[in-house]
Amino acid sequence: MLLNHQNHLFKIPQEITYLNIASQSPSFKAVYEAGLEGLTQKNLPYRIKGSDYFEPVSKLKKLFAQLVEVEDYNRIATIPSVSYGIATVAKNIKLNPGDEILIIDEQFPSNVYSWQKLAEKYDATLKTINTPRPKSNRALLWNEAILNAINSKTALVAMGNIHWSNGSLFDLKSIREKTKSQNALLIIDGSQSVGALPFSVKELQPDALICAGYKWLFGPYGCAYAYYGEYFDNGTPLEESWMNRLHSENFAGLTNYEPQYKPLANRYTVGESGNFIYVKMQIAALKQVLEWTPKAIQNYCESISSEAVKKLEKLGCHIENSNHRSHHLFGIELPNNLDLQALQKDLSNKKIYVSFRGNFIRISCHLFNTPEDFESLIACLSKHL
Repeated sequence: MLLNHQNHLFKIPQEITYLNIASQSPSFKAVYEAGLEGLTQKNLPYRIKGSDYFEPVSKLKKLFAQLVEVEDYNRIATIPSVSYGIATVAKNIKLNPGDEILIIDEQFPSNVYSWQKLAEKYDATLKTINTPRPKSNRALLWNEAILNAINSKTALVAMGNIHWSNGSLFDLKSIREKTKSQNALLIIDGSQSVGALPFSVKELQPDALICAGYKWLFGPYGCAYAYYGEYFDNGTPLEESWMNRLHSENFAGLTNYEPQYKPLANRYTVGESGNFIYVKMQIAALKQVLEWTPKAIQNYCESISSEAVKKLEKLGCHIENSNHRSHHLFGIELPNNLDLQALQKDLSNKKIYVSFRGNFIRISCHLFNTPEDFESLIACLSKHL
């Protein structure tokens, strides 16, 4: 499917060049309207039925399960953040002294701090796979280093599908095969890929997939999703929510305290998961993402950025080979002698929104962007380069 730009669905002013969805997505109109509907429901609480706490959440889980190709939506938990989902994983893992946890260089903090605590608790080793120094074939060398680092001591590999700051693609299929051969867990943070890049739990079979909902999935800030595989079927949640116990739909019997959790990942869903406003917004967002399809989004982002990448490279910037990075998110490595503060100020004055990560500019685009947005960026950069 070939998509045209969808900026008519958004409310981004024409003078704004927004290339920073990796930090925070804009809402499109259907999500905004769904939020208003949720506010109306809260405003009239006497209309709220018992089923309103549960049925919309099941619908939401089914949509996310469809997006990441999970057959049983009961393996999906709705959570408030990536750190919550990662902490849930860490709580249910036991290690031996000397075990190794593998993470990637400059990984996002939410996918690091829990592993630091876990390594400290069990006298294990937290091992970081560093970014290769050469500019050419960096992603290939990085994948090779990850695969070589997985050995009999490896208990767990925690990483993204792409690197969150520069879009380097990781070979999860090969990494999953290697982790399986060493009986190691694979925990994926899909926050910067799921929704804009095809991802299949069925194909990759990670032990857990944790994903923020306010970026490429267009949900409100404060929502996230988690898939938990068989390893976590009988685990302990971070909190003891009444909604996650069997028969919790029976409000009259809630004080008949139930010792058993609902099956599979339902035990890990955050308390008050039936949030009327958030859930409605998330459902509207996922419906639209599924209609667009991640593959079509990826193809569109490539089509609007490919010429810009060539021009940026001619200006002296380095960008990873297109076969080894994502197209919705990628890094522009700037020359070392550039005055970054002057560039940041100029971009801000021209209302061009990007992220700076060290000596990189992180570009993240979507269906509301056009080739003209990249021309605005290049025009600004060229003066400084």
